[in-house]
Amino acid sequence: MMDLFEDTPAPQGNQPEFTVSELSGAVKRVIEGEFGLVRVRGEVGRVSRPASGHLYFDLKDDRSVIAAISWKGQVAKMQTRPEEGMEVVATGRMTTFPGQSKYQLIVEDVAPAGAGALMAMLEKRRAALQAEGLFDPARKQQIPYLPAVIGVITSPSGAVIRDILHRLRDRFPRHVLIWPVPVQGQACAPEVAAAIRGFNALPAGGPIPRPDLIIVARGGGSLEDLWGFNEEIVVRAAAESAIPLISAVGHETDTTLIDFAADRRAPTPTAAAEMAVPVRLELLAQVDGMSARMAQGVVRGLGLRGQRLRDLSRALPRPETLTDPAAQRFDAAVQRLGGALGMAVAQKRGALQARAAGLRPEMLRGLIARRADRLEARFAALDAGLSRRLERAHTGVDKWASRLAPALARLLATAAGDITKGRARLALAETRLEAAPARRLAMLAERLEALERMRLTLGYQATLRRGYAVVRGDGAVVTGKADAERASTLEIEFRDGRLVVAAGPAKPGRGKKPGEAPDQGSLF
Repeated sequence: MMDLFEDTPAPQGNQPEFTVSELSGAVKRVIEGEFGLVRVRGEVGRVSRPASGHLYFDLKDDRSVIAAISWKGQVAKMQTRPEEGMEVVATGRMTTFPGQSKYQLIVEDVAPAGAGALMAMLEKRRAALQAEGLFDPARKQQIPYLPAVIGVITSPSGAVIRDILHRLRDRFPRHVLIWPVPVQGQACAPEVAAAIRGFNALPAGGPIPRPDLIIVARGGGSLEDLWGFNEEIVVRAAAESAIPLISAVGHETDTTLIDFAADRRAPTPTAAAEMAVPVRLELLAQVDGMSARMAQGVVRGLGLRGQRLRDLSRALPRPETLTDPAAQRFDAAVQRLGGALGMAVAQKRGALQARAAGLRPEMLRGLIARRADRLEARFAALDAGLSRRLERAHTGVDKWASRLAPALARLLATAAGDITKGRARLALAETRLEAAPARRLAMLAERLEALERMRLTLGYQATLRRGYAVVRGDGAVVTGKADAERASTLEIEFRDGRLVVAAGPAKPGRGKKPGEAPDQGSLF
């Protein structure tokens, strides 16, 4: 039976065949050749920053998405980092990624798509940092009234530092430390943050004085020029500063994120210098005024207190009226003192005589006899008590001895058995110890005989007995004909002795017939 349909292969055309890699390479060349350098405007979508330092993100509009990537070196050069939701203009070149069959944009630079995008990104960053509490007024520090050292972070070549130094010199000259930094561009943010942390890292009392106040200053400019002071690294460094910080970035209408994190915001760098120190002449005038007021107050207070003392002294009585009655009472007491002393001595003498009357010798002897009788009675009672105590103790000892006798006998019997067993084990060990050296010597002798037999078997003397000989020339063993010819004398060792012969020159070889072995030489 035949099939109604046959599987016949389709006719092959003349189209060339590509491998997957060849086709991917062709597509890559077409795309890279067609789009060498492009600028793409769109909204930043998903942003990924892996540990490698590369930056992966998406550019999208309402209908399409393009994958974008910036290598680590390109990311370091970017003035603006793309953030999700930000509208940007990305500059780069198109290429493909054959591993995933997709095309992507290698971004070299990113710029916000107008001031509106920058403001949107700035507001988003401000809200995020504020949510972390970096702008909380409760964490702001008090500016010192008269700092001894002021640290200024700004450009050393601009007019800002001259204005600050001039204003400080006019108001109250102070020791100023200048930390030079770029105030715009790519290096602005990291160097300003490093300067803030560097001032905070200075130790107190070190070779470089630690500032009591920090001023971060820059002149006015556009939003793009001031963008370095909106970077997160600068804001966090200002918020972490343990030294009070004044932000003087831009003019009065310019606002950057460091202004919110600083402890005080100055509208201009000159105003920051005015906030940092008071006017010296005004202070001197205030001190002079206060000194005058203090002197007047002291004089007025002394006058008031003197008048008060005089008023109080007029109300006091005369000193004589206070001391005369007391002197009269003293004189009366002195007059009574002599009679009182005589009367007290008589009373004490009578009491002594009354007590001494009862202390006669007969009374003392009777008291001693009574005490002796009482002592003897106590000695007798003590002897009787000790006798009874000893009898009870002897009774207890006898009782315990009767109980311990059987146990002591069993213990002695057990000890005697153990001693007998120990003596038997000791005698057995002694016998084994005496026999051990003999067994050891016999074993070593057998081993020595076996080694000797092996030595004789493996030695060259046994080989000599099988018909071999050892040839020595001039004291050394000869192993070849050339050595034997060079030797002056030869010594041949046989099985039963040695033979010394004189060696002569080799004889010339005779003609050999075909097939005859060559002459091996002669020893004589």
